[in-house]
Amino acid sequence: MQEYLIASIQQALLASGIEPPKEITIEKPSNKQFGDFSTNIALTLAKECRKNPRQLAEEISAKLEFRPETVDKTTIAGPGFINFYLTPAFIMQSVEQVLNEGDQFGKTCTGKGQKAIVEYVSANPTGPLTIGRGRGGVLGDCIANLLESQGYKVTREYYFNDAGRQMTILAESVRLRYLECCGETIAFPDTHYQGDYISDIAAKLFEKHGIELKEVSQLDEFKQLAETYIFASIKNTLHRLNIHHDSFFNEHKLYQPGQNGKSPNEQVIDALDKAGYISNYDGAVWFTTTKLGQEKDKVLIKSTGEPSYRLPDIAYHVTKYERAFSEIINVFGADHIDEYPDVIEALRILGYDPGRIKVAINQFVTTTVNGETVKMSTRKGNADLLDDLIDDVGADATRLFFIMRSKDSHLNFDVELAKKQSRDNPVFYLQYAHARICSLVKLAEQEIGFTQSDIGAHLMQNLDSPHELQLGLALLDFPEVISSAVRMLEPQKMVEYLHHVAELYHRFYQECPILKAEPDICKARLFLSLASRQVLQNGFRILGVTAPTAM
Repeated sequence: MQEYLIASIQQALLASGIEPPKEITIEKPSNKQFGDFSTNIALTLAKECRKNPRQLAEEISAKLEFRPETVDKTTIAGPGFINFYLTPAFIMQSVEQVLNEGDQFGKTCTGKGQKAIVEYVSANPTGPLTIGRGRGGVLGDCIANLLESQGYKVTREYYFNDAGRQMTILAESVRLRYLECCGETIAFPDTHYQGDYISDIAAKLFEKHGIELKEVSQLDEFKQLAETYIFASIKNTLHRLNIHHDSFFNEHKLYQPGQNGKSPNEQVIDALDKAGYISNYDGAVWFTTTKLGQEKDKVLIKSTGEPSYRLPDIAYHVTKYERAFSEIINVFGADHIDEYPDVIEALRILGYDPGRIKVAINQFVTTTVNGETVKMSTRKGNADLLDDLIDDVGADATRLFFIMRSKDSHLNFDVELAKKQSRDNPVFYLQYAHARICSLVKLAEQEIGFTQSDIGAHLMQNLDSPHELQLGLALLDFPEVISSAVRMLEPQKMVEYLHHVAELYHRFYQECPILKAEPDICKARLFLSLASRQVLQNGFRILGVTAPTAM
């Protein structure tokens, strides 16, 4: 519908001797008295055309031509806005597109031929997934779904941090618990992982090897089993939320020599050094970010010889460019805010286009149960675990609650609200709208012999009540909502939109009799219901939640 109006504006501009700009903005006025759609084209072109914006709006409006029964009228408002008032028949005729396209409605070919990679979760395999990690997992999964809906070939990747100090601490933690299984009394350090899962891993080792590893000082056996056990747990938890990855990139590959005899990490150091951005002092290797205007340099290799997080992250991102991804999406937690700008700067220095990288930072999550906040600490073993949350509120509520607030906002996950069977619970409210339509259609099949394959969608053009028109216009917004969510990397936009659709449908259902209406109106309202259900289903698919037929 917006495309139709834009095409009409372009023709009017040409008829006025004005070259149409590349982008023409069409918006919905917040106040319905200003029409169904509005454009500020006269204001944006006034200076270039050396005309008063309102005068230019009148000239453009005079040249506008529309097909019969599409636009009822246009008006000029304020300093030069052109407002469009659509005919009810045109609005409802356009809704037929929803039914014609079905589960393809909202999809485009915008990203056809382009490869995108979305990296998300990437939790260290040092313990079960916490609720905080779950938010990033759902956010990344929804972003991948959004990109796929626009035609991108998407790779969902998990960066597997299987190197570094945290893995050594993990192995040491398992070894100490194993020694306890062997009968030794151990003073377990506070700095090590305390959770029961460490004892479970140690028990498995003892069951397999008895005391034969008691004198082994090497940590390889302890690390390998712990890594395998924990990562299997992580994948199982993600599976419960219907989160899957196409590839897993192991960090240790960045430490292994390539054909030139140097590891990817070493190659990054050499390239930055050649560009003049490496310094050596205090026994460490530094990324000289003071040359970029920062107050301090950033360490890449510590005085212990151990790389900081920045070095392997830079090397890892180089591989994303080498794999020819045109869109590189990183979903990080708030703890990465200080680090990722340095990674992007390093990539720019190395000659890579930083414009291909987009970063979605999701803020922290706190959970409340009966008004009390639950604290999280993986190392202390008292973490608020994602599995426990799924057990408590279910996968759908877990997913939707994680993304019903902007990723930039702190999220308070109210467990009691997530379990409520009322309109206060956004999950229940959305799914109830879908279930209500399914029940209505089933009843219509039984009482009046209605079938979804009936010819009669054109009868929607007879609908003209405010509730019907508002719902119809909202359904037609779906493709633009997807495009906006992709641009902003913000699935919350889809949640807000679907809630609006559900709200309009519930209002329509209450105010417009359906099965008791005159036959043609009854059938028209049933088709409008089917279009509403289709949009809800398509949106649920992007958000990764189920569409129940009964509740």
